Amino acid sequence: MIVLSCNNISKSYIVDKIIDNITFAINDGEKVALVGLNGSGKSTLFNILAGELSKDSGDIYIAKDCRIGHLRQDTQIESEKTIYDETLEVFQFLIDMEDKLRSLEKQISKEGEKASSQKLESLMEEYSHLSEEFANKNGYGYKSEIRGVLKGLGFDEEQFDQPIYQLSGGQKARVALAKLLLKKPDLLLLDEPTNHLDIQAINWLEKFIKEYKGACLIISHDRYFLDAIVNKVFYLENTELKKYNGNYTVFMTKRKEERELQAKKYEEQQKEISRQEEIIRRFMSYGGQRYVRQAQSRQKMLEKMKRVDRPDSLRNKAKIRFEPKVKSGNEVLMVDDLQKSFDDFQLFQDLFLRIYRGERVGLIGPNGIGKSTLFKILMKEITDYEGDFELGHHVNVGYYDQEQSNLNSEKTIVDEIWDENPSMDHYKIRTLLAQFLFYGDDIFKEIGDLSGGEKSRIALLKLMLSNANFLLMDEPTNHLDIDSKEVLEDALLNYDGTLFIISHDRYFLNKVANKILEFSKDGISEYLGNYNYYLEKKNELSYNEEDDGPTITKTELKALRKKEKEKKKEEKQKKKAIDNLEAKINDAEIKIKELEELMCQPEIYSDPEKSKEIHQENKELKVSLENMFEKWVELTGDI
Repeated sequence: MIVLSCNNISKSYIVDKIIDNITFAINDGEKVALVGLNGSGKSTLFNILAGELSKDSGDIYIAKDCRIGHLRQDTQIESEKTIYDETLEVFQFLIDMEDKLRSLEKQISKEGEKASSQKLESLMEEYSHLSEEFANKNGYGYKSEIRGVLKGLGFDEEQFDQPIYQLSGGQKARVALAKLLLKKPDLLLLDEPTNHLDIQAINWLEKFIKEYKGACLIISHDRYFLDAIVNKVFYLENTELKKYNGNYTVFMTKRKEERELQAKKYEEQQKEISRQEEIIRRFMSYGGQRYVRQAQSRQKMLEKMKRVDRPDSLRNKAKIRFEPKVKSGNEVLMVDDLQKSFDDFQLFQDLFLRIYRGERVGLIGPNGIGKSTLFKILMKEITDYEGDFELGHHVNVGYYDQEQSNLNSEKTIVDEIWDENPSMDHYKIRTLLAQFLFYGDDIFKEIGDLSGGEKSRIALLKLMLSNANFLLMDEPTNHLDIDSKEVLEDALLNYDGTLFIISHDRYFLNKVANKILEFSKDGISEYLGNYNYYLEKKNELSYNEEDDGPTITKTELKALRKKEKEKKKEEKQKKKAIDNLEAKINDAEIKIKELEELMCQPEIYSDPEKSKEIHQENKELKVSLENMFEKWVELTGDI
C-alpha cells in the first residue's frame, strides 16, 4: 500500500530551481535512502513532505490516517524537564488512560458495596473496554520501552534524571530522536539520524529501523548504515530525482555504470559537435550560395540537437594526494601503560598499543571513552598524563582535528594556506585551492563564514601540504558529501605512510582500514582486518562466550588482558634477547674460524708460546659458544 506519493513537485528560491518535477512513491514498510551532494535539495524536499515548507507546483498524496514524523538535522529541545520526563510526554495518552482506570476502580469499589447497582455493570463494562485498549497500546510496557530506547541511543540510567537544559546539542538531538521513535509514526523522515551517535548507538538504531513496521525515508552520509537498512535509493542530482532498487552499494555500482556510459555519450557528442562546427566554418569560408545554405542547414541541426549533460565524472572534484616527505622506521608508535584522569575521574588507564609503518588503523569506541583525548596526548596538546608513548625513527605527524581548531576563523582562505607555506607563490596557492574547489573570489572568504564541508576541505589541504608520514585523523569524513568521501578514501588508499583514524563512519573504515583498535573501559583490543572482519570476530567471540565458555566478569577480563599485555612484553624482551644472542653466536663463530686459520700459519705453529695462546683463546671461545647455544635452545624452546 502506498503511504505517500509525489507527482511533479517543484520548488525554487527566487531564480534558483532547487527541485524540478519530482515524482516518486513510498510503500508501507519500505526503507528508502535519499542521497545527493550537499545543497542538492534533500532537506528542502523533507520540509515540503512534512508540510513545513510550501511547494511551487505538483501534488502530494498522503494515505488516510498516515502519521508523518520528521527529524530535522538541527532539531533542538528546550525544556526544564528531565530526559526521562521529556520522553514520557509521548505516552501522555496512556498516562491519562491509566488515571482513568484508577478512577474507575475506585468507583467500582464504591458501587460494589451496594446490593444491586445498574451503574456497577456500566462501570465494569467501561473498565473492561478501557483495560483492553490500555493493554493493546502497550500500557503495561511503555516505561520499559522508554528505557530501552534511551539506553539504545547511548544514555546511561544515571542520566535519565538529568535536566534537558544541561545537555549538549548532540544529547538534545538524541532525546528528540528518542521521542520520535517512541511515537511510531507511519512514515519516518529522518535527516542525518546518526549524527551525534557512537557506533554502538548506530548499531542499535540500525536494528530498530530494520524491525520498524512503518516506512522510512532517510537522509544520511553514513553509507554503512544505509547499506544495512534500505531497499531503495532516491538520488537527487541537478534538481531531478532518479530511483534505484537495492541498497547503497547496489546504487553506487549502478550510478558508476551510468556515469561511465553518460561520459562516453557526452564525449562522442562533443566530438560530433566539433566536427559539425568545423564543417560549418569551412562551408562559410568557401562563400557561394550553395555552401552558405549547407552551413545554415547544419547550424539548424546543431541547434535542435538534444545535448547530453556534462556528467559528474567530468565535473570538478577535489584533488587530494597525501605524499610523505621521508620514509619512517618500521615502528611508528609505541604506547605503554598510558593513563589519563580529570581530577578524580579516571578517563582511561593501562593503554598499550603498537602501530607499524604502512598500517591503516581505525580507532573505534563509544563517545566519551577518550579517543580524541588520546590523539591530543599524542600531539602533545595535553601534557598531564601518566605512562609513556614514543614515536618511531623519522616519524613526522600530521593531525586532522574534527573540531578544526587549527583553522583561524578570522583569516581568509588564501591567508590560511599561504601563512603556513610562505615559500609558495600566488599562482601555486591559487592552483592548490582550485584543486580543492575554491575558485576566483572564493579564496578571499573568511574561514569563519565557511560551511562545515568547506572547512573540512581546507583542513585536508593543510594536512596534504604537511608531507607527514603518519596521519592522525579525527572523524575526517564528517561534513563531506558522497563524492568528497570517495576522493578522500582513494587518496588514503594510495598513501604510502601510516594512518591512525578515529571514525564512526563504518563504510569508510571498511574500505580504508586494515587494522581495527576497539577502545573500551577495559583497554584496547586489536583486530587485524577491516570493519567487517572486526564484526565477524566480535560475533565469533560472543557466540563462544554464550554457548561454550564460562561467563567472565569485567574484573576477570581486565586481569586477563593485563596478563596478556605482560605476556606480550615478555615475548618482546625474549625476542630481543634471542636477537642479541644470535649476533654474539655469529661473532664467536667468525672469531673461531679466524683463530683456526691463524694456527695453520707457519709463523704461528712454529712459535710454541703464540700457538699455545691462540689455542687457549680458541678453546675458551668454543666453551662460550656451547653455553650460548644452550641458552639459545632454552629461549627458543617456548616460541
